[in-house]
Amino acid sequence: MADAPITIPEEVSSLWESLDPAVRAALIASESKNDAESLSADKGSNASGQQGRRALTSSGPRMDDASATIIGGSSFTKREANPGWIKVRGDVYDAIKAKRDEELSSKVPVDIEVTLPDGKTLVENKEGVKYQAWRTTPFDVAATISRGLADNSNVARVTYTAYVSDYDPAEDGMEAADSLADAMGELEIDDVGEKSKMTMLWDMTRALVGSVSKIEFLKFQDDQDARTTFWHSSAHVLGEALERLYGSRLTIGPPLAGGFYYDSYMGDSNAGGALKEDDYKPVETMVAKIIKEKQKFERLVVTKEEALEMFTGNPFKEQIISTKVPDGTRTTVYRCGDLVDLCRGPHLPNTGRIKAFAATNHSATNWLGDTENDSLQRMYGISFPDKKMLKAWKENQEKAKERDHRRIAMKQNLIMFHELSAGSAFWLPHGARIYNKLVNFIREHYWKRGYDEVITPNVYNLDLWHQSGHAMHYKDAMFCFDVEGKEWAMKPMNCPGHCLMFAGKIRSYRDLPIRYADFGVLHRNELSGALSGLTRVRRFQQDDAHVFCREDQIEEEVIGALDFMQSVYTTFGMTYKLELSTRPKKALGDVELWDRAEAALARAMDTFAGKGGWRENPGDGAFYGPKIDIKVMDAMERVHQCATIQLDFQLPIRFDLQYNTGSKEKGNEFARPVMVHRAMLGSVERMFAVLCEHYGGKWPLWLSPRQVMIIPVHKDWNDYCQEVRDKLHDEGFYADVDLSKSTFQKKVRSAQVDQYNFQLVVGGEEVKNGTVNIRTRENKVEGEKKVDELIAYLKEMRAEHK
Repeated sequence: MADAPITIPEEVSSLWESLDPAVRAALIASESKNDAESLSADKGSNASGQQGRRALTSSGPRMDDASATIIGGSSFTKREANPGWIKVRGDVYDAIKAKRDEELSSKVPVDIEVTLPDGKTLVENKEGVKYQAWRTTPFDVAATISRGLADNSNVARVTYTAYVSDYDPAEDGMEAADSLADAMGELEIDDVGEKSKMTMLWDMTRALVGSVSKIEFLKFQDDQDARTTFWHSSAHVLGEALERLYGSRLTIGPPLAGGFYYDSYMGDSNAGGALKEDDYKPVETMVAKIIKEKQKFERLVVTKEEALEMFTGNPFKEQIISTKVPDGTRTTVYRCGDLVDLCRGPHLPNTGRIKAFAATNHSATNWLGDTENDSLQRMYGISFPDKKMLKAWKENQEKAKERDHRRIAMKQNLIMFHELSAGSAFWLPHGARIYNKLVNFIREHYWKRGYDEVITPNVYNLDLWHQSGHAMHYKDAMFCFDVEGKEWAMKPMNCPGHCLMFAGKIRSYRDLPIRYADFGVLHRNELSGALSGLTRVRRFQQDDAHVFCREDQIEEEVIGALDFMQSVYTTFGMTYKLELSTRPKKALGDVELWDRAEAALARAMDTFAGKGGWRENPGDGAFYGPKIDIKVMDAMERVHQCATIQLDFQLPIRFDLQYNTGSKEKGNEFARPVMVHRAMLGSVERMFAVLCEHYGGKWPLWLSPRQVMIIPVHKDWNDYCQEVRDKLHDEGFYADVDLSKSTFQKKVRSAQVDQYNFQLVVGGEEVKNGTVNIRTRENKVEGEKKVDELIAYLKEMRAEHK
């Protein structure tokens, strides 16, 4: 059935369109993810629908010295509005604030300069009052330019020239660990700290502590950091509502790429604290009240001891403080209204900046993502600085749900899952047709581009993974088992096996580049509760390839891989963006090797995309080398990371890979090859899901599992229809004949609902003329054609991937 049109008011649609495409994509993807979790919980990989033992980075903060245990106890026994401990915590806050105010009074205000992005330097406001450290805020500077800029900026990004002499970052709680760092690990946010320790996000209402060489005022519509700040503040508002309504014991509440959530402890099942859909309206009503109050977000520096006193009675906050805040150091909390929360910030100036809020989903989870720990209640939310944005967002969620690959795959009978092999798809006949078409599509490229396909083992002695270094990083995600007293594992990736193949004979510089392609089956032991349709599975295949080349061939190989990628995604009708992800903190190998690798990739990207045609993503490379991340945009402007190109100097070292250089100079007879990891589709399973939603189940002819349905007007023409079907089948097309007793109109409609690209109607005239009458699935009548003409037409479409 064709998608029913959804009418969006023009002013709402234009507002939605005015958002940066990445913003719209993040918002749609976030709700799709929430919906995925909801569906996953309904079907359930385990009894509760919760995550398994291995925690995701977004499940909660990691407590290195905290063992799995039940700590919630009697901290929550029943739902209770405005419990007494809220006031006790507030009183502790006030007492500590008085101490900090006294400390602040000893600070010496000194004149400072603030430089704008255009290079203009400001030293005073419109009234001629000098800017001073400990007094002037980013809001004050923005107001000097225009009050509208100050009122519409969520947060400032400042780069200090230098701090004033009496400012100490440690004293100000700036060197404390971020309790949300792990929970925010999946956010795609620029880590400006990687670029400069003097560049940071700063509350609009927090006094500056030195001259600023550059200040930027960040707005929701234009900047990811601004949106993250907006949704982080919204999470605090949600937390305040949960405390005031139910007495929930808050744990963590991070922003997401498109929204936010808050996890809270609400007792066991007997306490009646579990969240339900009926709670959405009271939460939204309370949030509306909090927003109307325009509560200020107030930052306060606290010692570890003060923090423990402030959060007495909340065992989860106590554990965060005890394990994440070193003795003798300081951290920060933020207050808005009755809520006081452990937090690094930054935040909005006040809750009134939030103009629209909706509770979107809820689920059960566990403290630290561990099912042996306390069960928590998670509530998701979304918010905007404009009510029209929320309305447009809701309309788009309905469209996204209609395109969910799990719904489409079930409706079109493409795949199935079974609890006896959770996380591994069963590819039904029509689904296997698409899967094999994708694989063959890549194989066609391999043939043209000089790749050699290989087949490698599925299981290896774990010694291989120790040699490659993967065991140290990935063993928890591997299926390991005993073989004659030795530990073996199913392969989660192909690269070490390809290294063994390269090392299997003496190589010459004339042999390079060697391009090994492998569609081998891979297994990764994902958390049971993290499994979600085809986007997170345990059994999958990649269009995986590894190129072994000389250093002087790097740029040519990378440019070739980028051209490969461009051809693939142009065929799919998708756009893309390129990012160079550089050396992470846990990188292996010498810095000099990393620098050479990053420079080679940058030159290749400049050649392919032009200078300015890509961006750098500092610190996000793989542990073994820098990489080019290709982020593709689908028809709904959602961002997907499927293709990747990674340079690797480490595996050739670990496997002692060499080739004969042809040189007779002593010490230079052999050299180390460079290894390029690359995938175009990435996981075929995940790409299937992405394309399913990109096309909305309306597969183009070349990919379609149901290409032609032949419909006889009368049973007398059944034999002719079967002959036409056989001709099409012999030419490699998926063709069926509807021989049912349904009416003609119902047969046509059924074929369109089943997404057959074409319906061929056959009556007496068509039989007489050796023709068929063609209709599309959009019910467009294209008229009569000879069967051979039709086949030629379909062949042309298939060859052009239409």
